[in-house]
Amino acid sequence: MPTTVPVAPAAADRRRWIALAVVLTASFMDLVDATIVNIALPRIQQETGATFSALQWVTAGYALAFALGLITGGRLGDIHGRRRVFLLGMAGFTVASALCGFAATPGMLVGARVLQGATAALMVPQVLAIIHVSFPAHERGKVFGMFGAVIGLGAVCGPLIGALLTEGDLFGLGWRPIFLINLPVGIAGILLGRRFLTESRSPEALRLDLVGTALATAGLLMLLYPLTQGRESGWPLWGFVSMALSPVVLALFVRYERAKARKDGSPLVELSLFRVRTFAAGAGVQLTFGAVSGLFFLIWTLYMQLGLGWGPLHAGLTGVPFSLACSAAAGMSVQKLVPRFGRKVLQAGALIMLAGALLYLWQAGRQGTAMTSLQMVPAMVLMGAGMGLIVAPLTDAAISDVPTEHSGSASGIFNTTGQLGMALGLGLSSVAFFGVTGDPGRPGGAAAGASFVDATVHALWWVSAGLVVVFGLLFLLPRRARTQHAAEGEDRAVPQGDADRAAERQPAPVG
Repeated sequence: MPTTVPVAPAAADRRRWIALAVVLTASFMDLVDATIVNIALPRIQQETGATFSALQWVTAGYALAFALGLITGGRLGDIHGRRRVFLLGMAGFTVASALCGFAATPGMLVGARVLQGATAALMVPQVLAIIHVSFPAHERGKVFGMFGAVIGLGAVCGPLIGALLTEGDLFGLGWRPIFLINLPVGIAGILLGRRFLTESRSPEALRLDLVGTALATAGLLMLLYPLTQGRESGWPLWGFVSMALSPVVLALFVRYERAKARKDGSPLVELSLFRVRTFAAGAGVQLTFGAVSGLFFLIWTLYMQLGLGWGPLHAGLTGVPFSLACSAAAGMSVQKLVPRFGRKVLQAGALIMLAGALLYLWQAGRQGTAMTSLQMVPAMVLMGAGMGLIVAPLTDAAISDVPTEHSGSASGIFNTTGQLGMALGLGLSSVAFFGVTGDPGRPGGAAAGASFVDATVHALWWVSAGLVVVFGLLFLLPRRARTQHAAEGEDRAVPQGDADRAAERQPAPVG
């Protein structure tokens, strides 16, 4: 009769903590990759000759692919095994990172970034799902605290890592190490994941909705592609036709989703959730806030480097006060402020962000190309603090009135909406920002710098208007979120993991 090995419990305990390190590293890698790119965009343009629309797609392509694949990625893990899909996603993300690093043309870089976003959508939803099945309820508080610390660290480190790698010009590779750094991390994660991750599946996984995904992708591309490319193409007729037909395709998507729900109960989007007023309002906030964030972070880094002539490291260090203020305010809002003041905290955050945007607008218009990092700090602290007050408690506030059995689906839809908003904001930069800069060719000199200052001021009015909309929509959220959701969070349907992860990514600066 075989004997029991006494050290088995300790070995099993050690394995799951190593598995936790693997998935947290994957989360950190994904977050840093999302924040690392914007700081290198000017250098990418200089070395590849990329057009401004190509620069937009470098960031928007990732966000759009990630958003559209997020829910499907979570369902694939539930059906085929979270360990298997996580490792597949990490392998794909690593390969896509190599393709980004070795891209010879802007088109190749954009395609590789889209692949990165799609593979991240396979990897990221499994992280909290794996944590959920690997740790008992009494340990999850500590584990999620570690998870939050990793998110905060990524928010601060991403832009700095991007700046150091770009400025350092390692091995004469210029901006390419910002992607190639993922290769050793990804390979190590795959090897350790194969050994230490435990397989798990959902006993009641929803089916895939590939037709719904295809319709949503087509409808959004019909809007975003001409919006992004139209300026450089002289706003051709086909672009306006495509944008006009986009709502028609999205209406077909809605109709199909209703039919899918009646047929097998597994639509991509649970449309009945939008009958809950607070959820619909929260989704509106998330969409608008995502658009504001995507637009702001892009114009911010271009203003600093192309308008003011700063190097990547100078720009990255200037962003540190924003990141620190955002992380500090996010922690305070959840732990101390929201339990006491409820919805008012989010509204205060919107007003603080608005004050920061207006201060930045005034400073940019007043200082022009003579702006210094020190002069920028007060506006950055205000915007970072305001963002932290909003993003951390927004998900719970939006889904507080959603029936418990739909909380997982609500979280997935809610945070997908934020990623779509970011892609929309990047597309709108064609009108709000690049439409003012014109085509200065290779940026440089006083004229080009002045044009970027003017474009920044113009785009900041768009950002300010978006924050006013966010402030108004916040009145539709409940005064206080139901406290039961905090207790139920541990036992929600696992597909919620993709959304929670996306929500944690949102506050991180992508510039």
